[in-house]
Amino acid sequence: MFEENVKQFLEHLRYERNASQHTLRNYASDLEQFQSYLVSIGRGNRILVSEIDHLTIREWIAHLHSLKKKKTSIARKLASLRAFFQFLVREGVLEKNPAKLVSRPRIEQKLPVTLSVEEVTKFIEMPDLSTDLGKRDRAILEFLYATGVRVSELVNLNLRDIDFREKMVRVTGKRRKQRIVPFGEHAAQTLMLYLTEARPKFLANCPPEKRDEQAVFLNYQGTRITTRSVGRMVDKYIKQCADLHSISPHSLRHTFATHLLDAGADLRSIQELLGHARLSTTQIYTQVSMEKLIEEYTKAHPKS
Repeated sequence: MFEENVKQFLEHLRYERNASQHTLRNYASDLEQFQSYLVSIGRGNRILVSEIDHLTIREWIAHLHSLKKKKTSIARKLASLRAFFQFLVREGVLEKNPAKLVSRPRIEQKLPVTLSVEEVTKFIEMPDLSTDLGKRDRAILEFLYATGVRVSELVNLNLRDIDFREKMVRVTGKRRKQRIVPFGEHAAQTLMLYLTEARPKFLANCPPEKRDEQAVFLNYQGTRITTRSVGRMVDKYIKQCADLHSISPHSLRHTFATHLLDAGADLRSIQELLGHARLSTTQIYTQVSMEKLIEEYTKAHPKS
């Protein structure tokens, strides 16, 4: 039955592919929505996966379009179905993957939002270092820009992952893949300030049975900070820095990569630092750099 196959697929992702909780939630949500659609068109709760063909999937995609869903969202849901059916092909449940016959929506690729060196410096220096939360926030912003790590990777950092002597951090990325990333003196100083002066106070606010002694970044209650909390923190400083355009925590990752590329770093090296599985994902930053170069040329050249 479809529901049983979904359960097997999610267990495969969790225990064999080491997928993150975020990834598991996305797959589970997409497949549940597809099942709900099957029920809504009278195909029943106990449909067999062998009864699902590419026409059914195509009709679901059309249904999502009619609901004005974003193309990026539709593309992700189709990718979830492709991965699910491909798993069933490998397991011998199906002979062919019906989702492969359904075209992916054409998506216009948007260039990532990045900051100039002056803008990112101003933004990072917004937190008030005279307060404990300011020390923590400054350490987070410095660390995001210094390493280019994802917010999900940052909030999962443990004390044993950081080597202050070598200024290196061990990062656990997607599919539990680990990589070593260097960080600079500014990040080291602000991180040490937070760890020695603010973190112990946060930890003291937490009952012993709820403490996570290894977590690097804590909230005021002394528990591990969440990605949502980091997002709210960034939004707070955006409002205080009115001349900056709208950014997100991920913008610091984009800025990290773009500034490295502008300074002459090798694209392969940037790929390793970011933890990208494919070089094509990293190549988007060459377009960002070219856009900026053309913009500067247009401003400066008398006959541009």
